[in-house]
Amino acid sequence: MPREKGVWTYYEVKGDKLVRKLPFCERCGPGVFMADHGDRWHCGKCGLTIYKTAQSSRAGKRGER
Repeated sequence: MPREKGVWTYYEVKGDKLVRKLPFCERCGPGVFMADHGDRWHCGKCGLTIYKTAQSSRAGKRGER
């Protein structure tokens, strides 16, 4: 039987702190995680894509409205 995936897979415990593994979407806000596709982060809700190589600049973002 396949194991269900839940929101607890997006966090990990380091010491006594809870750390997010995935970033939140900048457009949708807290609670909406972005998917990791290797070379980019993608929001399934609004379609925002952030390329990891251009993460520090807005030039690498697609899907701006």
